[in-house]
Amino acid sequence: MLHDRRRIAVRSLGTIGLLAVAAALIVGCRPEAGPGSTGDPTPSISTRPTGASPTPIETELPGAGFEVPASCEDVYSAAMLSSLTADNPPLNDPDVTMLSTQDIDLNQIIDGGAATLRCSWGLPGEYGLATNVTAIDAEQGEFILAELAASGAACEPLGSGTVCRFEQKGVTQDDQVYTSGETHYVGDGGWVSTSWLNFAPEGYTEDIVDTVWG
Repeated sequence: MLHDRRRIAVRSLGTIGLLAVAAALIVGCRPEAGPGSTGDPTPSISTRPTGASPTPIETELPGAGFEVPASCEDVYSAAMLSSLTADNPPLNDPDVTMLSTQDIDLNQIIDGGAATLRCSWGLPGEYGLATNVTAIDAEQGEFILAELAASGAACEPLGSGTVCRFEQKGVTQDDQVYTSGETHYVGDGGWVSTSWLNFAPEGYTEDIVDTVWG
């Protein structure tokens, strides 16, 4: 059962929902056809609106207990960074506007002044991911985990925190199968949120946790 307060943002990038709710994966997605509708749109990473900043935006929340890494290169191990660079470059293409989660309530934490570093991989299209590393307080951490659990995400311990995941498969109007999903980690004052489309590197979130939290 979906959480009463869950609302899903619809964008032009592609289609994603937390479980049964039809929604978009990235900013500017075309919505997936719901029950009784005919045909699915083709998910694709959309382009940034004209005039938007081409660089990741980092905000600061005074008193945050978690130190957000200074750059995306500091988020990954050398091996993972090399693999991502080889498999799906570039890092932080300015035209990729994928969100790291489609949950509006969770996005309000990211957009509400919490210190956040954004890292995306891939070009606009049908293959990529976006990650935010965000400083949170204990109350926000509890809210994030409760929201994910209520939405049906599968959660389990990871390191000193908790990792939650879900994924969904679909078929586009061109009969192309796609897979999309989200992975979240909450622990020790930090939150890693990742949304992906047809690109979910094995051990991706685990590598971030090992690198950032040590």
